[in-house]
Amino acid sequence: MAWLLAQDGAIGPIIGPRTIEQLDGALHALQITLGADTLAELDAIFPSPGPNGSKPAPEAYAC
Repeated sequence: MAWLLAQDGAIGPIIGPRTIEQLDGALHALQITLGADTLAELDAIFPSPGPNGSKPAPEAYAC
């Protein structure tokens, strides 16, 4: 969720906790700041779909 919150554009992570513990865990993402290096590493590990990751996330996942 911290990655989603770090993306540009109109992104709103939807959480569906079933317990207070799950909600508390999800809320911790609000306290995490991912730096540019970390975001680049995540993009390298999880490339966007399409030929050679041709579309940047999150646009690549839009319908």
